[in-house]
Amino acid sequence: MSEFSIVTSFFMIFTGAAVLASVALYARQPLLLAYIAVGAIIGPYGLNYISDPKIINDIAEIGIIFLLFLLGLDMQPKSLFSMLKKATLVALLSSLAFAAIGFSIALSFGFNEIDSLLIGCAMMFSSTIIGIKLLPTTVLHHRHTGELVVGLLLLQDLIAIIVLLLLGGQETSSGEFSFMSISMSLLMLPALLAFCFLSVRFVIIPLFAKFDRFHEYMFLLAIGWCLGIAELAEFVGLSLEIGAFAAGISIATSPISQYIAVNLKPLRDFFLVLFFFSLGAYFNIGLLPDIIVPAIVLTVLMIGLKPLIFQFLLRRIGEDKQGAWEVGFRLGQISEFSLMIAFLAVTAGFLSEKASILIQATAILSFVLNSYLVIFRYPSPIAVNDRLRRD
Repeated sequence: MSEFSIVTSFFMIFTGAAVLASVALYARQPLLLAYIAVGAIIGPYGLNYISDPKIINDIAEIGIIFLLFLLGLDMQPKSLFSMLKKATLVALLSSLAFAAIGFSIALSFGFNEIDSLLIGCAMMFSSTIIGIKLLPTTVLHHRHTGELVVGLLLLQDLIAIIVLLLLGGQETSSGEFSFMSISMSLLMLPALLAFCFLSVRFVIIPLFAKFDRFHEYMFLLAIGWCLGIAELAEFVGLSLEIGAFAAGISIATSPISQYIAVNLKPLRDFFLVLFFFSLGAYFNIGLLPDIIVPAIVLTVLMIGLKPLIFQFLLRRIGEDKQGAWEVGFRLGQISEFSLMIAFLAVTAGFLSEKASILIQATAILSFVLNSYLVIFRYPSPIAVNDRLRRD
């Protein structure tokens, strides 16, 4: 941002996002595609209006921190354990299948084993944002199909958190994974969680209870807790992202969690725009010709095979055929977590830029094509057909 002030830069980001978001809504597309497009247009590989890599990195980091904090807030242990009993096997087997497909395709196109492994990991997940946004809250969300969609997304999110844990803070001088550092992180994680839950019980909740009349104080305390635990996690060898998630999940059991989630939602949406802008800003359009063919192949395979694999696995645990197909189609894209994995892996030096662009291109293509499949086939808030439009 050397040529523009921070105010001018934010003007370009949010005004550009507003314009493209209007186009996206008319085209029945997820808004996050508009945010990515703004980054690609005004970032270093586009018009180069915003080019400072440190600023872009910081924007992305803060966006991830708040996204994971709010994700943790929504993870109610009772609902989680109930769904774990039914859908864990489906989530694990499907994730392994998608990872194997992604790994094989990447290898066949000449990527090295580490790149191929991380590309495979990126294929494992479905988009929580798109899955939830296209799920009618007043009709389907509270029925069995909606519960399955949300439950499988939740389980995938947990797997993604583990992948982020392995990526966060595991860089060595040679850019390789260190078994010792991973082991230490896995040991420090339970200690961090224990500290969080004890602190919430004996410090955070009493403070909320005593000063609940001061809404700005509750807002400030929630942000301070999120960022404080994120910094603590990084200090003990984990990552900022894992710390933010631990901070959120430690409050999830408290009655105050939904109040915090509702009040932090505007802040989450603000940083959501910035996070996806930063991803678009790192989208090197010059590499697109090198990865467009594998990106199309991966997109077609994911959109085609995800519904098939989910349908097969869900039928094995007793789900009816129609419901199993619907769940599969609603989960037929890859995830914003895939974009996070690509960003963190490149930052840590594990993933090549070409592989990162492949993941981003596959994500964008799968978001667009799968969204069209869902809104023309199943009830959703943005369905083109009046018969299928459900809020």
